[in-house]
Amino acid sequence: MGLIQKDALRTMIINYLGLLLGYLNKGILFVMILSTDKIGLLNLVLSVGLLFAQFSNLGAINAIAKFLPFFRESRDQKQSFLIFNLFFVVGGILLFSAIAVLLQGPIIHFYSEKSKLFVDYYYWIIPIGIANVFFLVFESYLKAIFKNVLAVFLYEFVLRISVTVLLLLLAFEQIDFNFFFILHCMVYFIPSVILLIYLFRLDEIRFNKSTFRLSKKFRRIIFSFSLFSYSNTLGSLIVLTMDALMIAYFRGLSETGVYTTVLYLTSALQIPYKSLFRVASPLVPQYWKERNMDKMQDLYRKMSSISGIIALYMFLLVWISRNELFSYLPPEYMPGIWVFLFLMIGRVFDMYSGLNGMIFVTSKKYKYDIFFTLFLLVGVFSVNCWLIPVYGMVGAAISTGMALVVYNAGRMLFVLFAYKIHPFQWTHLWFFISFVLVLGLLELLPTITPYPIAEVLLNSVFVTVLFLGSIYFLHLEPEINAYVKNGSDFLRKKLKK
Repeated sequence: MGLIQKDALRTMIINYLGLLLGYLNKGILFVMILSTDKIGLLNLVLSVGLLFAQFSNLGAINAIAKFLPFFRESRDQKQSFLIFNLFFVVGGILLFSAIAVLLQGPIIHFYSEKSKLFVDYYYWIIPIGIANVFFLVFESYLKAIFKNVLAVFLYEFVLRISVTVLLLLLAFEQIDFNFFFILHCMVYFIPSVILLIYLFRLDEIRFNKSTFRLSKKFRRIIFSFSLFSYSNTLGSLIVLTMDALMIAYFRGLSETGVYTTVLYLTSALQIPYKSLFRVASPLVPQYWKERNMDKMQDLYRKMSSISGIIALYMFLLVWISRNELFSYLPPEYMPGIWVFLFLMIGRVFDMYSGLNGMIFVTSKKYKYDIFFTLFLLVGVFSVNCWLIPVYGMVGAAISTGMALVVYNAGRMLFVLFAYKIHPFQWTHLWFFISFVLVLGLLELLPTITPYPIAEVLLNSVFVTVLFLGSIYFLHLEPEINAYVKNGSDFLRKKLKK
């Protein structure tokens, strides 16, 4: 895990810089400058645009992850493979752009009463989707060749600093909301264009006769895999987008704005996990190619172990200080505490499941994943129709949290029975026992200081010392102990110099 730790640390640092900018944008500037209905509009259009991107990639990002290890030895074949996937994506863009146009009538019918702004800006989902789909393809390719940093830097830092600039221009009345919205959509092309230039510089893209030499048989294999497997990446994203769309329909854009803001917070807590997953996931198709199930099992267990610790730790950090953190937001955001709770329950299990999705979608049994995805979509839609009219955004969070637990448990069991590998270790039980004990203890402690920010800092120290400290001193996760030792040795050497 040494290479994984090193690359994960680099991307995690960039991600945290992006998190600070993201909090400045969504947690402060959005709330100060924009009304909740306009926040709901922006987040809803972005969510649907990302959904457009996931649909229109037609599984190309999964195909790149699975098949690129077979082309590592030949630059011409790698170039052919990437160009083939780009043409595949262009076809997806044309198809789903046409579908988006055809859906305009039903969209106007459903949202004209409670979410009219979404109707007015509906077509902007297409350019946002196009920008995102090319970014996803380029990022997936670079991840597969172990070049992670630039894509993370562009999306987490450059994109968010661009949004910050636009928000300041809006705040100082240099632009109006309509122009801000248009520019906000267009800045999503910046990472995609820069990654395209970067791939040309790496000589990974070249348009000539030799770049179209994939055999017809192999094209059919890629085509078949892509169409079946991309449901894997659609599942959880469709669910979260479905939540926003259904809240906007049943309750309006204001409640959608609160929900999507809290959703951003739960996503931000996944940064360490996503950094680790980004550099570990390309190893899975490599192990399938080598048919090395021992290494697959070892990677699966280590990822789940470390991801489980990260998930529980991040949950504790926010939940213990929930009142103080939400006190900085307007009163209408307070119900978001319960949204956070139920969404985070689903996220914790999703993170603990680790690589099960990647193992599943790159295996020979990838076609079976369509059944899990259909269950997820039908289940969330059905429960949302029941709970959102009664409980609003909290109902959506309950259905999504429950669905993520059942969805990941089902896939985990499938991988277990199909390939006899699983992420479980007895030490994981102690993680959860430690989590419950620390949670119970800190819930009983009274407020120490009247200053919210000071209380948050104190709670963070308590959580770190009690939860991570117990895992470290009881040697429950060797990778964490090794990581701490390597870090302390590095600092000691630097201090001696």
